[in-house]
Amino acid sequence: MRVLIVEDDREIAHFVQRGLKESGHSAEVASNGDTGLEMGLSGVFDVLIVDRMLPGRDGLSVIQTLRAAGIRVPVLILSALGEVDDRVKGLKAGGDDYLTKPFALTELLARIEALGRRVSPDEAATRYTVGDLVLDRLTHKVMRAGEPIALQPREFRLLEYLMRNAGQVVTRTMLLENVWDYHFDPQTNVIDVHVSRLRGKIDKGFARPLLHTVRGAGYMIRDGAA
Repeated sequence: MRVLIVEDDREIAHFVQRGLKESGHSAEVASNGDTGLEMGLSGVFDVLIVDRMLPGRDGLSVIQTLRAAGIRVPVLILSALGEVDDRVKGLKAGGDDYLTKPFALTELLARIEALGRRVSPDEAATRYTVGDLVLDRLTHKVMRAGEPIALQPREFRLLEYLMRNAGQVVTRTMLLENVWDYHFDPQTNVIDVHVSRLRGKIDKGFARPLLHTVRGAGYMIRDGAA
């Protein structure tokens, strides 16, 4: 993917740029809002990383102007402002995701890759397959090795998100925001409980597990042993 980093902190910008390049992505840097807007309007980037507090035009203004111009590229807002109100303002301005500083590079990369895989509703897949596990979004049916699996609505949504990101680490924060629509951590074990129930339904009784816990990072669904 081609990523634009709009960040005035040179150290952070180069840190993120290096991490993206080492992960196989192309990354360019704009050090202020006006340059970031100009580069973003080119429409050549797959994902934008935009700091909220920038010299000149601020990050939210950059995003709002891009959206007004019809640029629908996914945007990850990167900011030291981490209160719920700050996150809400960023998302309402047109951001697709919000990550607060300081951050873990592994999580930033996971979020960027998830954003890069986003497609419009008309283009979205109607069926996901991982090994012998099949999820049909239209019929809301799940089957493994030809056997039907009954899931509760939240379990279905959780499995759909995991399968849509198959082979990639999905963090707790990503699950909270994309499955539970929380843009803050409620400090509960709700994710652990649902993942445990889901694992019991899709893995128990089958020869190999598909749903894996990645220690210290999150979860991953993939075909193969952990």
